[in-house]
Amino acid sequence: MKGVTAETLYNEKKEHLKLEVLVGKEFLTRRKITTYDVFRPGLALAGYTGYFLSDRIMIIGKTETSYLRTLKRSIRDKRIATVVKLGTPCVIVAKGLSVDKTLLKQAQMKKIPVLRTTMSTTPFIHGLSAYLEYKLAPIKYIQGTLVDIYGVGVLFIGKPGTGKSECALDLIERGHRLVADDLVQIVRRGDFLIGYGAEKSKQLKHHIEIRGVGIVDIFRIFGVKAVRLRKRIETIVELILWDEVKGEYERTGLQERTKKILGVAIPSVVIPLTAGKNVSVIAEVIAMNHLLALRGIYPAREYDVELRKVLADMQVPSIHYDEDIE
Repeated sequence: MKGVTAETLYNEKKEHLKLEVLVGKEFLTRRKITTYDVFRPGLALAGYTGYFLSDRIMIIGKTETSYLRTLKRSIRDKRIATVVKLGTPCVIVAKGLSVDKTLLKQAQMKKIPVLRTTMSTTPFIHGLSAYLEYKLAPIKYIQGTLVDIYGVGVLFIGKPGTGKSECALDLIERGHRLVADDLVQIVRRGDFLIGYGAEKSKQLKHHIEIRGVGIVDIFRIFGVKAVRLRKRIETIVELILWDEVKGEYERTGLQERTKKILGVAIPSVVIPLTAGKNVSVIAEVIAMNHLLALRGIYPAREYDVELRKVLADMQVPSIHYDEDIE
């Protein structure tokens, strides 16, 4: 299972989330954070611990600290000890609030780091959850090419030699934008898939290999308008050699095909390749069809309905010529 340590969280986001470590710096790597959800221990501090989410970061805000101040010292210490004993990857106190000494002492004993932020509770939780969702998101690498066509993220897949990179180059020349070529890193964010270039270095991004030419630097040749760092994947175009087509391919567009990546179903179109076929123009049409579908417009369905009406209205022709009626 993927996880993030409190040390990684602190090192990467201490400035953005305004974090400081109060106690337990040596315990920052002890437990991994495995969910982007957080936990506020209001009910637990009130005495109910029947549903305690010990795998989540514990956030203490003004509500919790104000409630603790209403309790007698003996009860307060007991409640804090109970909550800390149940465990958490780390405790974060919001709004720069002063922290009860018992909490710091108990956390140190149980090897739980305590951090503090000067941010207000709600904005901090939003920022923290967004960061953890990104770090913990499922990731998959796919061999293909991702291009932004009219604002639609189109992922080209297919065997090597089917012309994915050449098609992308033609689309770039026509004003569209390259996200990644050869290897695409796909991250699931909620019900969406976001595609990135898999290169670890910025200097290696936005290059295309064209057989017979070599490596082409898209950014330097076509400029900043021709590239982008990431894009939501909305349509998959599979390029397949004509000789390898198995079964029937779609002729009318009435049957929508999908492919699942990381559990998300994405509309998919199979393009059989023949000599002279202009795949880049077809890809533009696929993207525009997707934009129409987002607005509830389905040309293939409308055509089918109209054709059926015309056929139904047609009279059955007579078996005799009008001039030869017996």
